[in-house]
Amino acid sequence: MGSTADAPKAFSYFKQQQQTFKPPLLANENAFLGDIASSAKNNPEKPVSCGLYRLEKGTPLVYEYTYDEMKIILEGHFDISDETGNKVHAEKGDVFYFPKGSKITFTTEDYGLAFYTGQRAEGSG
Repeated sequence: MGSTADAPKAFSYFKQQQQTFKPPLLANENAFLGDIASSAKNNPEKPVSCGLYRLEKGTPLVYEYTYDEMKIILEGHFDISDETGNKVHAEKGDVFYFPKGSKITFTTEDYGLAFYTGQRAEGSG
């Protein structure tokens, strides 16, 4: 008999999340982040989680990554900088890779919305 590892796996679908999902407050009064999906149940040794990050005008968010993450800017703008002196004015369509150990500062003059995926367990961002 075949193992459950050989059984077909179904994909997951999360309809219109960019328009309907409201990420919870992460930090300060203006930084919101929420996971939409995670692979932790299927791959607990190397989970990948994804969701939405929203920053509104106000306090900059300084975040030190304890995992690798990728982001794509969906709406608005971010000013993103790191400790090496890199600085980018990010807009819709821009993609970023933040390596484990990087310390990143996020600011915005209005707001920004990004989709992220990170090599971490759900809810540990």
